[in-house]
Amino acid sequence: MGMDPDIAIDKDVCIGAGQCALAAPGVFTQDDDGFSELLPGRTGGGGDPMLWEAARACPVAAITVTERAG
Repeated sequence: MGMDPDIAIDKDVCIGAGQCALAAPGVFTQDDDGFSELLPGRTGGGGDPMLWEAARACPVAAITVTERAG
């Protein structure tokens, strides 16, 4: 297995739809204002297979997942 991917959430784009938290609740949550954030310790997704689906589910494409070279 490779390294965990890099996950970026563009807070300026996020509208708080919550689709990421619904698709991958083991990786994403919502902050007090309803915007997406990573759960503590899940900066690389923790191998969650739903990580990619959560990024695709975002209606404004605020989540970017990229494979780390290695």
